[in-house]
Amino acid sequence: MTITPEFDADASCIEPDERRILALLYTGLNDASIARRLGVGHRTVQRKVQRLMERLQANGRVALGARAQELGLLRTAGPASRDDGDNDIQRRRHHRPQP
Repeated sequence: MTITPEFDADASCIEPDERRILALLYTGLNDASIARRLGVGHRTVQRKVQRLMERLQANGRVALGARAQELGLLRTAGPASRDDGDNDIQRRRHHRPQP
C-alpha cells in the first residue's frame, strides 16, 4: 500500500455517491456487491473506484480506504451491514435444518 504523504486533497471534491462507494468499499464489499447495493452497473462502480484512486492518489483499494479514512471521508460509527445477498453461502452454512 502506497500513500503519498505530501498529498493535500480537498474532501469537498468527492461527490455523495462517491462517498457511498468509499464507505461500502471500506466495509469489504466488492464492486459487484456495491453496484447491487447502489442500484448502478458493475462497470460504473469500477470506473468510479478507478477515478477515486487517481484523485486521491491511492494505488489500490486498501490504499484508497486508508486515504478516505485519513481525509475524514468515512463515518467511524462502525461497519455497515453486509447483508446484500452475497452472504447466502454463509447463511446456509450457519443454518441447520430442524429435525
